[in-house]
Amino acid sequence: MRVILTSRIFSPEPAAASFRLAALADALADAGHEVTVLTSTVPGGGAPSTRPAVTVKRFPVLRDAAGYVRGYAQYMSFDTPLLFRLLASRRADVVVTEPPPTTGAVVRLVCRLRRTPYVYYAADIWSDASESTGAPRWVVRAVRMLELFALRGASAVLSVSEGVSLRLAELGIRDRVTLIGNGVDTDLFGLGSGRAEGDAPYLVYAGTASEVHGAGIFLDAFALAVSERPGTRLVYIGQGAEREAIERAAAALPPGSVHFEPRLAPEAVADWLGGASASLASVRPGQGYDFSFPTKMYAAVACGTPVIYAGVGPGTAFTRLGGVGESVDYDVEAVAAAMVRALDAGPTPARRAGIREWAAANVGSAAVAQRAVAAIAAAARTTPLTAADRR
Repeated sequence: MRVILTSRIFSPEPAAASFRLAALADALADAGHEVTVLTSTVPGGGAPSTRPAVTVKRFPVLRDAAGYVRGYAQYMSFDTPLLFRLLASRRADVVVTEPPPTTGAVVRLVCRLRRTPYVYYAADIWSDASESTGAPRWVVRAVRMLELFALRGASAVLSVSEGVSLRLAELGIRDRVTLIGNGVDTDLFGLGSGRAEGDAPYLVYAGTASEVHGAGIFLDAFALAVSERPGTRLVYIGQGAEREAIERAAAALPPGSVHFEPRLAPEAVADWLGGASASLASVRPGQGYDFSFPTKMYAAVACGTPVIYAGVGPGTAFTRLGGVGESVDYDVEAVAAAMVRALDAGPTPARRAGIREWAAANVGSAAVAQRAVAAIAAAARTTPLTAADRR
């Protein structure tokens, strides 16, 4: 079958969506399907890490100051051209679309016009996310309306977690939802060898630091931990709405104890993770987003690095399920105590190997992509296309 995949970001851009969509494109190509990805240009260029058979078509897009496609103006700079790009594309058997909901709405309009089924990849509930950031009510209502419009028109909805599936059911989306799970390229992240910048132990937060995550708690906790374990470091990698505030607050800590990196290539992130005493992840409670799961935890365990998780939701069960880390309340003193324990323990080679082995068996993106391919193939059959239609 012919598949079109639409996403504002794609490999090699370092983001969770890029990794899982690249795995999906590869799985579709490996199954013999014709795959075309409609996405945006990447700052600095670079080739996607997909099979040669996957065709990737890019178009310029507006990015924010951090170089990310985040914000309504940025989304529309991708979605408006996408409308015409889809109309000009060869007829597909099925379209797979990634959020935001504005993209899903464009895909629904074009697919209805061309009588093509589409699949919505629900990696998140965006209207809940907008509400958690304190957006005005009218903005939340508008995002909710667009999201439901995109979801209700889909022949299938791919859910990345039980929490997302339950939230979809609460929104009235039940019968077309397939739980495929989420994962990471365990081969790519399993190559992390650790940083060779001195012997000082460090903790790393790698990924988006948004209002939903509340990653500033790790800086507050580290201020307590570093007083007990002088010479240790805290490393932040990535971007997000709270990044600037965290950087300003870090100035009050001992010089050199907090290190900041921009968004990095997956290989560089793997190197940082591979040498860390622990990786940090969080979901701030009470934001209407308690079902969320930080995918950065997958990358950490793929590198054999234990996780300290602060907050609520499925992340708490994840650390206990595989014995891959520790879950604590979203509390500064509790997090600081967990940091000290992780720094003192220092993951041994045997434990790192055990965590990597567990990750390879349980959170590999290849298995997730295979489940997605099956759901997409079933959705493509919901609207049979004749040979004349496909021309």
